[in-house]
Amino acid sequence: MELSDMTARQMFDHLSKNPTRPRYGFGTRPMLINVDLQCAYTQPDIYKTAYETDPKQTEYVNKLASETRRLGLPVVWTYVAFSESGDDCGVFGSRTDTPDSLQNIKEGSPRAALDPRLDVVKGDVVLNKKMPSAFFETHVASLATYHKVDTVIVTGGSTSGCVRATVVGSLSRGYRTIVPTECVADLHESPHFANLYDMHKKYADCIPVSEVFDWYAALG
Repeated sequence: MELSDMTARQMFDHLSKNPTRPRYGFGTRPMLINVDLQCAYTQPDIYKTAYETDPKQTEYVNKLASETRRLGLPVVWTYVAFSESGDDCGVFGSRTDTPDSLQNIKEGSPRAALDPRLDVVKGDVVLNKKMPSAFFETHVASLATYHKVDTVIVTGGSTSGCVRATVVGSLSRGYRTIVPTECVADLHESPHFANLYDMHKKYADCIPVSEVFDWYAALG
């Protein structure tokens, strides 16, 4: 195992400036998957499960959504919510049972609601997912196939959890996968940057959102 005195943030910054392999790059037909931008995870002044990395995250995500719609391609918003019994959370919810536990985010509750700052419009796909990846037992892959998607843009949270799971699911299905770094967040900077580092090295292009906007502009 290679040892390092660098922090996770420093490791990601160093990799970004000194890439060890080429990027996957962009295709021409993007799908935008916004992972769990719901109040339980976006309102740290209300919920201790919530976090914020970049204060402009929702602003950037809204612009990405607008650009994707302009191309007539899918915008997906996922959220996590479970039944009153919580049994649809399965073993994922078996370790704790507190008001802040995962299985206690109930369908229709304020915790499950998408952040009101988000511009969710008619025609977008709003999807209640039960497990980390947006691809797990959902119709997201079928939607991508129908629209001939070749690139998946992933935003949301958490970077080390559901974002990473969705990124791995995307790459596993053959899509070029892009993570705009200002558009993902986590509870603590170490797992946030450690997972950006790992995804950038293996599974995705973790790049500034400005580069993604430039690419959209080039698509016409």
